[in-house]
Amino acid sequence: MKTSEQRAQPISGGQLGIGRQTAWWADDTTVDMAMPGPAPVAITIPCAPQNVTVDLNRTAIVVIDMQNDFCTAGGWVDHIGGDYRPDRKPIEPLQKLLPVLRQAGVPVIWVNWGNRPDLANMPPNQIHLYKPKGTGTGLGDPLPGSGARVLEKDSWAAAVVDELPQEAHDIKVDKYRISGFWDTPLDSILRNLGIRSVLFTGVNTDQCVMHSLTDANFLGYGCILVEDCCATSSPEFCTEASIWNVKKCFGFVTDSGAIISALGKRAG
Repeated sequence: MKTSEQRAQPISGGQLGIGRQTAWWADDTTVDMAMPGPAPVAITIPCAPQNVTVDLNRTAIVVIDMQNDFCTAGGWVDHIGGDYRPDRKPIEPLQKLLPVLRQAGVPVIWVNWGNRPDLANMPPNQIHLYKPKGTGTGLGDPLPGSGARVLEKDSWAAAVVDELPQEAHDIKVDKYRISGFWDTPLDSILRNLGIRSVLFTGVNTDQCVMHSLTDANFLGYGCILVEDCCATSSPEFCTEASIWNVKKCFGFVTDSGAIISALGKRAG
């Protein structure tokens, strides 16, 4: 019978699955479903209403909708007369946070609107969200000037802002609703990675971030909102209500500096 150490370092066969916590190992004679997962790597993050200890081997960060349509001049929000500038606030803290999380082995998952060109999976109520009067520039329509199609997969409009480079090993998930979990593989990806705690960032705090976080809570994940890595173009009271509700009902709130400091203490 194989010992735990032998199972952890097999000499033949191959790993089945992407997650070190959930993978099987198979060779000519055996399928091992009892592979030991990596030992916890714990850090304690100052949060409200309580501090939270997470396992870096079972934690991911989700970055939501940091896309040109929301965050860039000439994008959809700018075109309809909205102020896209508040949605740029997470860029700088994310530029500092994402590299240190990657270095710590935390998966970075980009969850972005990436609609089909034919909108075949979009019901009328979702199309109405972006074209409430039935006219104007809505989902899939070309933006004046650039011609990029609003939130359409592979268009400039749906691309992540240039200031936040995506690395080759990052994971990308297209979404088609305000929640990143509805009609997407996000939950399956997190479970296959063995994730138990999720850091939530992106835009808009009170809409796509909030509803993705609440769905994650309902699915059993530990949820941490990284406040300075989130933003919204909605009125300030929307942010206040979202943060209050996260702390009251759905998880915990921290900031990027607290996470970076916690990671630094571990490294030290």
